[in-house]
Amino acid sequence: MADNKLLPKLSQNLLEILDDKEYYDITIEVGSDPYVKVFRAHMVILDYRSPYLRRILSTNKKKNDGILTNIKLPNISPEIFHVLLRYIYGGRLSLEEYDISDLIKILVTANELSLQEKTSNYACSKR
Repeated sequence: MADNKLLPKLSQNLLEILDDKEYYDITIEVGSDPYVKVFRAHMVILDYRSPYLRRILSTNKKKNDGILTNIKLPNISPEIFHVLLRYIYGGRLSLEEYDISDLIKILVTANELSLQEKTSNYACSKR
């Protein structure tokens, strides 16, 4: 199978894993009261895709005791985190879908999560 067909399929499979309600091993509480949303995710993917989340996860190493790891990110809005979590898994983000205010929030949060490829790709594509 050629790369041009494999990568979109891989991206789609990873997004399906994100949406799977059974095999997650971490919950992430995002936002602050009263706007808190809990996301389910997979530590291995977060660890490899975000240096910021890697640092948080390294201090919360999973103990094989069956208890889910839970982290809190109160300074990130649930809507923006949802967009970036899908980007972390799927590697795709269509910036044309968002207004300028949301774009700024997305880029600031991407920078905070150390998603350098997103902030540098956007800066390069807008020159």
